[in-house]
Amino acid sequence: MASAQEESDRPESDRPEHGRPRTGIPVFGTLVPGTLVFDKPAPRRPNAARGLGDRIFRYQLTATGVAVLAVMAGVGLFLLLRAGQALRARGFAFLTTAEWQPDVHRFGIAAVLTGTVLIAAVAVTISVPLAVGTALFISDVAPRKLRRTLVTMVDLMAAVPSVVYGLWGLFFLQQHVIGLSRWLSEWLGWIPLFKVDGTQPGEPLASESVFTASTFVAGIVVALMVAPIQCSVMREVFSQAPAGEREGAYALGATRWGMIRAVVLPYGKGGIIGGTMLGLGRALGETIAVYLIISPVFTIQPHILQTGSNSVSSLIALHYGDASAFGMSALMAAGLALFLLTLAVNFTASSVAARSRSGAQSEA
Repeated sequence: MASAQEESDRPESDRPEHGRPRTGIPVFGTLVPGTLVFDKPAPRRPNAARGLGDRIFRYQLTATGVAVLAVMAGVGLFLLLRAGQALRARGFAFLTTAEWQPDVHRFGIAAVLTGTVLIAAVAVTISVPLAVGTALFISDVAPRKLRRTLVTMVDLMAAVPSVVYGLWGLFFLQQHVIGLSRWLSEWLGWIPLFKVDGTQPGEPLASESVFTASTFVAGIVVALMVAPIQCSVMREVFSQAPAGEREGAYALGATRWGMIRAVVLPYGKGGIIGGTMLGLGRALGETIAVYLIISPVFTIQPHILQTGSNSVSSLIALHYGDASAFGMSALMAAGLALFLLTLAVNFTASSVAARSRSGAQSEA
């Protein structure tokens, strides 16, 4: 390459400048005259001037995001401050005690938290296959003229008040589920989850009261409540699967199910996870429907078919009206635990969905 002295002695017209040609190319440290060499221009960052409307829109979006975070932080801080007295009195025992007698300082959320998780688990187990199947039918199977009607019906189901679901489950569904609960207990009673105390396999005269007001019944009702929300999220993601990949699968000889399995489901993984976790968060915090159906017990009840269950939200609804000052602090501590559990579920779902194809953000 030419030395610095040679570069300084060269006429200005031959010196390389940004984006301008120079005469000669380097060959073994020298420039061969009579050729043109173009320096690669440095990339320039776009610097489009933002108008007043763009700046206002940006500030509005920023303010909205900050407001959401501020409200969430305010709720958590409020619960923490109101629950401080109860948490200082019980400490770690608040998580391991099943009793609920705050007036004598014997209380904890071991029983109600277990019931909350079991009800939500039953609900998600039932609702996810139902939501996935419905979303796939609407997006890929149903005729175009029928899709709008089905979408409207699913959205209307999501708008039904929870008290209506609770009353329907209490007075109609429960008596029709007893047979299914008895059958599950008879054939799957060897699994602790499906065991029912007080009954024997094959005993036809067993009392039906041991199968009512159970975690299973409450889980079915909550599943029907959260399935429309999950279906809406999944349907939107499934409908955005690339049309070129759909047609390519058909061109390679795939059937409709083969196309769904190879294209739609892998692409919609983020929507499935997001919808499932959204429904799980709703199931964890459901109050009225669960409160109407279950028979509250303050013992750890792992048998989902057996009468007796509990949840954090129904506990708060049951004792809020007659709670003392210390009892109110204990209820706030239970609400704080539910709040943190819901946040953990949602953040975990967001991190998992972000790694999927449909949940990934564009790098542009």
